[in-house]
Amino acid sequence: MSLTVLQSSKLFSELRPEEWESFRTAVQIKTFGAGTVVFREGDTGDGLYVVKTGKIQISAPVQGELRPLSSLEPGDFFGEMAVLDNEPRSATATAEVPTTLYFIPRADLLLCLDSSPRLAVSLLREFSLRLRDFNKQYIQELLQAERLALVGRFARSIVHDFKNPLNVIGLASELMSINGGTSEMKECAAARIRKQVDRLGNMINELLEFTRGTQNAAVLANVNYKTYVERVLEDLQSEALDRGTVIKTEFPPEEIDILLDSRRIAHVFHNLIHNAVDAMPQGGTIFIRVHRAGDELITEIEDTGEGFAPEIFDRLFQPFATFGKVQGSGLGLSICNKIIQDHHGWIEPISEPGRGALFRFALLMRPTS
Repeated sequence: MSLTVLQSSKLFSELRPEEWESFRTAVQIKTFGAGTVVFREGDTGDGLYVVKTGKIQISAPVQGELRPLSSLEPGDFFGEMAVLDNEPRSATATAEVPTTLYFIPRADLLLCLDSSPRLAVSLLREFSLRLRDFNKQYIQELLQAERLALVGRFARSIVHDFKNPLNVIGLASELMSINGGTSEMKECAAARIRKQVDRLGNMINELLEFTRGTQNAAVLANVNYKTYVERVLEDLQSEALDRGTVIKTEFPPEEIDILLDSRRIAHVFHNLIHNAVDAMPQGGTIFIRVHRAGDELITEIEDTGEGFAPEIFDRLFQPFATFGKVQGSGLGLSICNKIIQDHHGWIEPISEPGRGALFRFALLMRPTS
């Protein structure tokens, strides 16, 4: 049996001739066809392998999916970890092409290690280098899998957020195409379509701004807050009613003018109210309350749903954090938080036993320069 490849491998190249004589009798030859599994993750670690001819792929699960970590060629060894720690295999080895392997059973290899300090040092050195390479590759695979998962969550969030305006556009389009519809009905439907198209454009801009991760200067204009909120709620009222939800508002008795970016603050109302509607599939009530506190104008949005799940409360504004919603991934709350921060205000959730979800956000009566 030729051991030329084995003798020239990094692991065994420093063995003295007398050490080889006591070692060679333990070596076995095993052959595997292309695609054949040499061992699987979780199998008993029965010994060490060295590639004589062919090629071996080492793979391990990354987020539930088996991913290749390395490809081994003649002279490369594998399976050493199970020899050292006597634990089950931590990866899967598969022959990529017809492959011949040297195999040294664990018990025989341990005897050789006892009698050959050179072999023990060489094994530990090569094992350390191999572990570094595997860790590096594993991290790269893990990051790639996480990037793909992140793209998926981001896409699901966008689709969910876009559904509401697209549904309104669809219904308005049907009204415009009804035979015998009045001109007033068609004009109203066309206006709703234009408004939802603008809303979609604003949502896209917010997503782009969110991904940049920097603070964006709000384009402020003086508005009457009561009139502004009532106008924002017009379309939201009809959407909520279609799902059995009523929106009730409570404003301070005095008229209050405030500087704000009307396009972006509208996005906050849309996100928070749609979340509230989603949280009440059987219908309910959403309360909008506005009051003044010193230099701040406080807006509260509260629903009559089940409230926040305790485990998600501290992560509500983190991207892609959810609390039991079938659709969406929490990106909307992250965008709301960023919009309010860009206005130099604050937003907070409030959770009390027996109450639904409650969000409060504050806008400065006098903007910070």
